[in-house]
Amino acid sequence: MKASGVAFGLLSIVFHLLWASSSGLKTLHLGSCVIVTNLQEIQSEFSEIRDRVSDRCCLLRHLLRLYLDRVFKNYQTSDHHTLQKISSLANSFLTIKKDLQLCHMYMTCHCGEEAAENYRQILNHFEQLEPQAAAVKVLGELDILLRWMEDTA
Repeated sequence: MKASGVAFGLLSIVFHLLWASSSGLKTLHLGSCVIVTNLQEIQSEFSEIRDRVSDRCCLLRHLLRLYLDRVFKNYQTSDHHTLQKISSLANSFLTIKKDLQLCHMYMTCHCGEEAAENYRQILNHFEQLEPQAAAVKVLGELDILLRWMEDTA
């Protein structure tokens, strides 16, 4: 898989509803919306992408910047509780980003061309959507980012 495919897949894989006749089909109950998707296939595809991405530290730093600068700021809701949770997430991401910046300063968080290109493609895809729609989309992918971060522990 080329680097361009890696970047595109990183943020968009969750939104591809993979209709397959395998045993991985799951019914997701999202409020009043019910969808059927192949979560095993999505996890498998994302795992392959995750394993192939080099410069993970740098890419994570860029993705956290995306969440902090564009997603959390653009997400709009009248639900005060949700806004508090987003603020809490933003504070946690800010702490991680500061630590990653220190690593970058001390040359332990290498930023190569692959990570930069992956981020440019992710950002380009993000910018094609309206700000609120983009924020909702990327918030929906947050669990994948968190699992990716957890897998590096």
